[in-house]
Amino acid sequence: MMTMIIKFCFFAMALLSITPANAQTEVLFGYRGKNGPNQWGHLNPHFSQCAVGKLQSPIDIQRRDTFYNQKLESLHRNYHPTNATLVNHVCNVAMSFGKGAGDVVIDNKNYTLQHMHWHTPSEHHLHGVQYAAELHMVHKAEDGSFAVVATLFQIGTEEPFLSQMKEKLVKLKEERFKGNHAAQVEVGEINTRHIEHETRKYFRYVGSLTTPPCSENVTWTILGKVKSMSKEQIELLRSPLDISYQHNSRPCQPLNGRRVEMFHELPTE
Repeated sequence: MMTMIIKFCFFAMALLSITPANAQTEVLFGYRGKNGPNQWGHLNPHFSQCAVGKLQSPIDIQRRDTFYNQKLESLHRNYHPTNATLVNHVCNVAMSFGKGAGDVVIDNKNYTLQHMHWHTPSEHHLHGVQYAAELHMVHKAEDGSFAVVATLFQIGTEEPFLSQMKEKLVKLKEERFKGNHAAQVEVGEINTRHIEHETRKYFRYVGSLTTPPCSENVTWTILGKVKSMSKEQIELLRSPLDISYQHNSRPCQPLNGRRVEMFHELPTE
């Protein structure tokens, strides 16, 4: 059963995150043991970037490696109400969106919102600190390139969007205990504008997908404001997952000389 679960995890992420050619590859990966992150690059030739890539994610964003870039602009996100489905991807909990979810504009290029998923604890570290959770909003351009907008969460008050999803997450958990490890729960139309938080600060760098095949040249935007999420919400995000995936964070990767750029809009008086 565990073998089947890990295989499904790869296929689910493949369909959302990588090219059709790679989506045909059936290989196991996990977060610990012989299939853990340190072994990803050796599980299959398609995963070689996980081991030899020089632009890998996540990273620890340190002040000494961060450069203020005056040419960066505020983050332009334009999301719209759309149908959504909550999905147990086995290796994480995700929400997929229908057409018309909206987009983000980066360097005059449009990336359409595809799905979002959560990692607990966070994959990216900020100044050496790992947070309780991280949300990845995955966008894709017409040329097939990806842009991910990430939000870090610390333990605190409830996160409003997840509060709306509480009953759906409980249902996803119930489906797992019924033996349905790849459950989907229809959410209906949601207003993704609730996720469109304004930010006066973000970090930008070029990295990779954080799951196999670890494809590179992904544009990452890490929001500078750390949000809050309750302990109960953390547990809800973990509860549909097998215990071996409840801590689903890839370790930080070497920066290898990359520049991490920072946008910081000072408040106007």
